[in-house]
Amino acid sequence: MSLLLLAPHHNNLMAWKEALLEEDPNLDIEIWPNIEDRERVQFILSWNQPKQTLNRFPNLKVISSLGAGVDHILRDEVLPENVTVCRIVSPSLVRQMQEYILMTVLNYQRNMYAYYQQRTERKWSEHPNKKPDEIPIGVMGLGTLGKPVAEILAQNGYQVNGWSHTRRTIEGVDTFASDELDQFLESTRVLVCLLPLTSDTEEILNLALFRKLRRPAYLINAARGEHLVDEDLIYAMDTGWIEGACLDVFSEEPLPDRHPFWNRQDIMITPHSASFTLPREVAGQVIENYKRALSGMEVKNKIDRDKGY
Repeated sequence: MSLLLLAPHHNNLMAWKEALLEEDPNLDIEIWPNIEDRERVQFILSWNQPKQTLNRFPNLKVISSLGAGVDHILRDEVLPENVTVCRIVSPSLVRQMQEYILMTVLNYQRNMYAYYQQRTERKWSEHPNKKPDEIPIGVMGLGTLGKPVAEILAQNGYQVNGWSHTRRTIEGVDTFASDELDQFLESTRVLVCLLPLTSDTEEILNLALFRKLRRPAYLINAARGEHLVDEDLIYAMDTGWIEGACLDVFSEEPLPDRHPFWNRQDIMITPHSASFTLPREVAGQVIENYKRALSGMEVKNKIDRDKGY
């Protein structure tokens, strides 16, 4: 029986193979598209897999995401109904996301983006720093990544709001349930999106939502590009509802050369780099789920396919 690495656009699948073999040298690991026998594949590690692929393995039991997100798997039209979907939970993913969001908030608070631009113009001009209580932060999504992000922001003295499907209890964070979105937005100036991508959250970052934020607002999206309506963000910026944004994810990646975001000085662009899965950190977790799948046991970090997370 084999474990298949199915991520053709991933930078270094050999690092994954080496990490897994260090944990268990007896594993039979294949890398797409070099597959000896499709009937032997029972476990897939996937990231942005090619279309019309997931139904080619008659004995497939489990598909695991190579990261925290699973929308690329769940949205695949040929995903077999009887295949279990799970994800990777990694301490370093959480830590990296905390660092990314805190860094972005600090850069916004201390006007670093304006100073970056001024340097290219050789311009010397001071800007007053924003006070933490002037920029209440709202975190959309309080799951594996969102909850610790909300916690680290609160620990650094910010007023933090959190919004999720059901109300959560988080020390130092004012939380809101799904039917309290308006109250959440009205209490938020810096909006952080860490939602899972589902049919309910797709295009949730739109003009109607932006207009409910405290003005001028700032947007940080490190979840999925499909959460954002690109044209609505540009309009919200041009009309003063949003004064800036930091975007790590896009509906098309890499971001096309001609995309209007590239021409905006008020948008910071990072190449889906907020957090990376470290193969050696999670190799044991992957192998345990692989062996559980072969034994007919329930895998860890299983996804509820109806909920989408």
